[in-house]
Order: sequence, then C-alpha cells, then structure tokens
Amino acid sequence: MDKLLFGAAYYDEYMPHERLHRDVEMMKRACVNTVRIAESTWSTCEPQPGVFDFSHVERVMDAMEEAGIGVIIGTPTYAVPAWMVKAHPDVLAETKQGPQRYGPRQIMDITHPVYLYYAERVIRELMKRTAHRKCVIGFQIDNETKHYGTAGPAVQTQFVKHLRQVFHDDLSEMNRAFGLDYWSNRVDAWEDFPDVRGTINGSLGAAFEKFQRGLVTRFLGWQAGIVNEYRREDQFITHNLDYEWRGHSYGVQPDTDHFHAAQCLTIPGVDIYHPGQDALTGAEIAFGGDMSRSLGSGNYLLLETQAQGFPDWTPYPGQLRLQAYSHIASGSCSVMYWHWHSIHNACETYWKGVLSHDFAENEVYREACTIGAELDRLGSRLVNLKKQSDVAILVSNESLTALRWFPIRATAAGSGDLFYNDVVRWLYDALYRMNVECDVLWPESEDFERYKVIVVPALYSAPDALLERLVRFCEQGGTLIATFKTGFANEFVKVSDEVQPRILRSCMGVRYHQFTLPQNVALRGKAVGDAEDRAAKGFMELLIPEGAEVLARYEHPAWGKYAAITRHRFGKGNAVYLGCMTGEAVLANVLRGALTDAGVRMPAQQFPVIVRGGVNDLGRRVAFYLNYSADAQQTQACMTGRELLGGKAVAKGDALALAPWGLAILEEA
Repeated sequence: MDKLLFGAAYYDEYMPHERLHRDVEMMKRACVNTVRIAESTWSTCEPQPGVFDFSHVERVMDAMEEAGIGVIIGTPTYAVPAWMVKAHPDVLAETKQGPQRYGPRQIMDITHPVYLYYAERVIRELMKRTAHRKCVIGFQIDNETKHYGTAGPAVQTQFVKHLRQVFHDDLSEMNRAFGLDYWSNRVDAWEDFPDVRGTINGSLGAAFEKFQRGLVTRFLGWQAGIVNEYRREDQFITHNLDYEWRGHSYGVQPDTDHFHAAQCLTIPGVDIYHPGQDALTGAEIAFGGDMSRSLGSGNYLLLETQAQGFPDWTPYPGQLRLQAYSHIASGSCSVMYWHWHSIHNACETYWKGVLSHDFAENEVYREACTIGAELDRLGSRLVNLKKQSDVAILVSNESLTALRWFPIRATAAGSGDLFYNDVVRWLYDALYRMNVECDVLWPESEDFERYKVIVVPALYSAPDALLERLVRFCEQGGTLIATFKTGFANEFVKVSDEVQPRILRSCMGVRYHQFTLPQNVALRGKAVGDAEDRAAKGFMELLIPEGAEVLARYEHPAWGKYAAITRHRFGKGNAVYLGCMTGEAVLANVLRGALTDAGVRMPAQQFPVIVRGGVNDLGRRVAFYLNYSADAQQTQACMTGRELLGGKAVAKGDALALAPWGLAILEEA
C-alpha cells in the first residue's frame, strides 16, 4: 500500500434523503480517503432477474472520483434477492436445524448451482461498471463468509465423494478411522451413507465440519477468479474475515479456515469489534490483527470496526484515536468504520456509525477528523509496518471443532463452560498484557523454526506429523509451551491408545493416565510464588514427571502427589507443560520464566501500557505506547528518535507522559 486507508462503509442507497455531496464534504474535512460500497445491495443492483440498475454505485463513484476519495467495491453476494428465492426456494441452505427461511442475510447454500449462476452474473455486471474506474482501488469479495451450516442432499453427496477420495474408496478404512462400529454406525456401502446431520460420531461430524469450511475456501477462490478477470494490477482483492462472536470479536472462527480462505486474496482483510468504555483493553484488536497479519502478506486491511456501535461501545474521549493507532500498531494498512452514518430502519438501526441518526457533527466525528489529519500527515511513516516476532501461538480449526464435540469440561450433566477459544485467549491475553507480541501459526504453516517460542493451546486433534514437528522444534533449540488436551487425538479425532501425551511424552518429560475437574484444588511451587490466586482452574491432568522439573503441584488430599506444571530440558530446547488452567499471576510467572530462558526480550512496561512496534518503509523502528486506562501513565522511551504525534525529539530513557486513553508513537532516528 502506498498510504494508510482511512474511511468507512458508505450506503447512499439507505439514506432517508439526499446526502451524498454533504457527506463528501464532511469526509474531506475528516481526511477520509477511502469508502467501501455495494456489498449489501444485490436486490437494488438487480431488482428482477437480468434487470440491472447500478445507478447508486455509479453515483457514489462519480462523487468520490471528483473528491479524490478511493472506493472499495464489494461483491453483493451475501444476501440473496427475494425473486431468486421465490423462483428457486432450494437455494436456501438446508441445515441441521432444517431449511432456512427468507429474511436474514447469509442463509443460502453457497454451493447451489442456481445461486452460483446468478452470483456470477451480478459480479460480472458489477465488474464491467467498476473495474475501469480511476477511483476504484480494490475489491472485497463477499462479506464475512462462512458455510452457514449448509448440509442439504447435494452438499452431502459432495461430502461422500470427498471421503471416497480421502480413504481411496476403502470403506473399511473409513469405518476404522472414525470408529463407526460404535452404536452400529458402520457403513458398508457408499450408497447407504446416512444423513450426516444426525451423526453422534464426533470423528465423522468433525470431518463434515472441516469439509464445510473447505466449501468456504472454494467459494471465495471462485469469486476471486472472476474478479481477477477484470481488475487492474494496481487493484487489490480482499475479504473481511471475522472471528468467533461473543458479543464482540473473540476467537478463532469455527466456520471458516482463515489460513486456507486467505490464499486467494492479494491482501487479507478483517472485521474487529471489541468491548468499549471501561471494558476496553485492546486485546481483541491485537488478537484479530495478529491473526490477520500472519496470513501471509505481513499486513492486512481493517475493513470494519466500530465508530459508535451499540450504546455500551460509544467511545470515551480519546478512545477512538487510541483504537485506530492500535490497529495500525498490529500491522493494519487501514482503519475503516462500519459505517459512515447510522441507519434509520431495519435490523441494524442501532449499530451506529461515525454520524448519528441526525447526521450532525458529534464528538466521534470530531475525533475522526483528528485521526484523519494525523494519518494524512504520518501515513507514509506508518503504512506497511513489518513485524518480527520471536513468539508464535499455534491455532487449529480441527481442535476447535473436536473440542465442541468433546468439550473440555463435559460431565454427565452437559458440556460445561470451557471451550477451545477460552484456552487460546487465556494464553494470548497473558502474552498481550506482558507486551510480548506474537505471530499466529496454523498446522499447515511452514516456518516453525523461525521462532524462539511456540505456544500450543489445547491442540486436541493433530496428525502425528504435526506433533513430530513440534518435538523437532524443541529438540533443535526452541521452547515449546503446551497445555492440557494437546495431542490427545489424531486428525480423525480418534483417541490414541498410547500413554498420554503420546508423541510429546519424551519431549515434555511427563506422562499421565487420569484427568479430572478441579474442586477446591490449589497450586503450590515455584511457579506460584506469591500469587494471590493459587487455584487450579478449568481442567486438570494428573501429571507424573519422567525427568521434568516440577514448577507447580496440586495442593489437595487426593491429588497432592501429582504435578500440575512442569519444565523439561529436551535436546537443545525446553518444553513447558501446563496440566491445568491457572490465574493470571501464575500463568505470567510460567510464561516469564520460559520466555527468559528462550532469550525473548520483554519490555518493562505491562498492561495498561501496551507497547507494540515494527519497522516502517523507511527502514526505521517504530514503537507505539498505548494507554488502555482512564488514568494518566508514565513510561520510558525505548529508543532515540522523534515522537511523531507531537514532533518532539526524544532520547532513549526519556519519560513519556501518556494521557488517559492516550498514546505516543516513536520513530527511530
């Protein structure tokens, strides 16, 4: 990118009255240089089959081109028009809960040939009218794409064909791999394959969910192929990936494999929404940014984030600016809000944009003007920020899925309250609070050896080859930090008959035969130190050391002889095993010791002062100091250079004053 993109989604077609030229004036005052349009409006673009009206798209492009504002065109395929469903009701996805009903977005079968026919036609018509325009800088294919639970007969037929390829037409091998003899689930003729929506077999169910994620990868690749026929070399292709939703962006997306889905993009994009006001910590911004940045290009586009959003997200003074620079500090080449204005009807009426329903200037707009002016001035020094991390966290869609079938805290009463993403965020958030930046790895990633430390949360389902790679990483000098539930089952979610943690046993220097849920169990040992919260949490493996040093034991009349946390010297490296969850202080002690042993440098600052950085296009180090606190903070400059926002020269060690929800940005001299 040659500049930082700053802007918002803009929906002229939703306006209650003529606003376009007034909005452009306000955008120019805010130094907005980019808008996203068109991705929500298939029924407006094609009100009847084969009848096209792109006047609203062309009207906005004309205005933005005159104003010198770039445009990202979204393909309008994620919400189908009513005429299509009326004529072809089977384009709606048939899910585990039954057939979908028209109304919401993203309810279609993304593999249906009729849907794909109409989708291709509207994409091509849109591209003919937009790709040649000077103002169009790139294309967003679809929107937050997932498989939407599609599982109708045609999808299941494709799945059976997929299994025949995986198992080389060997039904006996498939039955053995999935354990289908149990409860008479065995299949002895391909034509007898049952409706997989009813399966109680976790191996088969997880395989189907992985197949469904593959449908998303194929669908996005198909759209990218069409767009590539029309776009210029200077126009990018992106997609706004999103995350598991818990009232905000939270963890690894269960219904899309980001690693594979992003392969068709020239630059990945992301939507990140997060808690606001007193609950704002920046952790979701960092997590989503690190995930997106690690998808291959080293940078990403923030395509959606909140300006005002819901009432509990309305930012305090300074928070909008803090959030914007936090995204850039993670490697984003853009800050774009959803959306410019607030919608006056329909289901997202109160998901407010930069402007409220009255379209008047407000505090958020005025703060956006400040951000826009700063980015216009400093953008060349902050765009394309490159980061080199010593630490990576390994995530796995397969383990996420498997641990939904076999929840960590499952009891006879139900599935419990601890899931894969809870373990991921437990570890990630601890690193974030310690100002240890990290990349994200997937099982298919090829560059394990570039890191000093790899953190592995609950890698429940993993092929032997992946576990062997982790063992080699440690043996050759890396530090491996793994948690409970790692390596327990293979890629088909079949539990091993070896002593756990099977392939990792020699590396970790421990074994265990039993596990339980902690009830009134405390921890004792050097890793606990003077931590106030000494409780064992979530899940407990009863570890028996086989050469490993015990960092913490369980304090309990029945479980006191077992280890809870261990460290083991293996080859040239170290392996740390967390047999249970812990409180924040104990986890920080364990991580700090492991990172120090691995030679990872850690800033003296800790949350609420967050320090992130990288190298800019000028080859100079840039450091962001972000105050996630309502209190003023003081810290020290990590290098000699210039504070970019204020323009003052700074020497290494100088005091930096951070206002409440404020920040400073240093560029190396």
